[in-house]
Amino acid sequence: MKTGARYLLADIGGTFARFAVKRQGGAPAHHRQYRTAEHQSLAAAIDAYLGTLDGPRPRAAAIAVAAPIVGERVRMTNAAWSFSRTGLARACKFRRVDLLNDFEALAWSLEGLGARRRERIGGGRGEKGRPMAVFGPGTGLGVACFLPAAAGGPAAIATEGGHADIAATTEREAAVIAVLRRRFGHVSAERLLSGPGLTNIHAALCAIDGREPSAPLRPGDIARAAQARGRARDARARETVAMFSALLGQLAGDLALGFGARGGVYVAGGVVARLGPAFDRKLFRRRFEDKGRYRDWLKPVPVWLITHPHPAMLGLARYLARSARTRA
Repeated sequence: MKTGARYLLADIGGTFARFAVKRQGGAPAHHRQYRTAEHQSLAAAIDAYLGTLDGPRPRAAAIAVAAPIVGERVRMTNAAWSFSRTGLARACKFRRVDLLNDFEALAWSLEGLGARRRERIGGGRGEKGRPMAVFGPGTGLGVACFLPAAAGGPAAIATEGGHADIAATTEREAAVIAVLRRRFGHVSAERLLSGPGLTNIHAALCAIDGREPSAPLRPGDIARAAQARGRARDARARETVAMFSALLGQLAGDLALGFGARGGVYVAGGVVARLGPAFDRKLFRRRFEDKGRYRDWLKPVPVWLITHPHPAMLGLARYLARSARTRA
């Protein structure tokens, strides 16, 4: 790799830690991915990645983390890592560390995605200059909003909307939430709309029907069973994915209304992509628009499935470019 890399870019989730480097004026490059559980700390994962690079180490970093960024110390929600900004800078010999929430970084990417890096799930083209929302099920459930310049930005707003309550629309959904309430106490959107959420829905449906498996099915097993044909076809796995699709659409519509996201709602995270054709786009869109008197308000609002391979890195690069202009 050529010299001159100025920034380390990192996207740190509950399951994977993704890294890249960005030279001044260049695009993110040298992408690598590690399992979070395979490293004792973020600093150790960074050292492992930097060991794969030629040339001088980056002296600054922009890091997106699946956790609230409040104060000096960061404790991840769905992983065992915790660290302080100054401690990380000292351990990795960085002169500067910018910390963002992971969906805040994704929000910065939205204006730069382009037509080839997104797929529309209904609606129109979106209104230019209006707020855009982004959310996505992964190990957890992230939510953020982007304000373009015409809406008072550019600015990305990080939230913890994935931990808000989730409402049932059908009796079956209400029964699932009741089962999970007995198990968890508080049932947030993330308890259903995430990779582990698929497992939670499936286990709850099995409990309701009196057919609990010997061990809970993993998200990947549920996805495969929902897509299978013939004898391998699993009706309860299919119902799990259908309920997931419906509730995800319901949440997307809530976010469009809550943020006034006439610019569009974007779906990130790997879960929807891994569900493949089992994900019910028609049901998703129907529940997105099913808001009574605000159905007509929502009909033209597009929902986009992000297909960019490294959207958080794109967002971090755009954030750094904006920060450089602000400091200049």
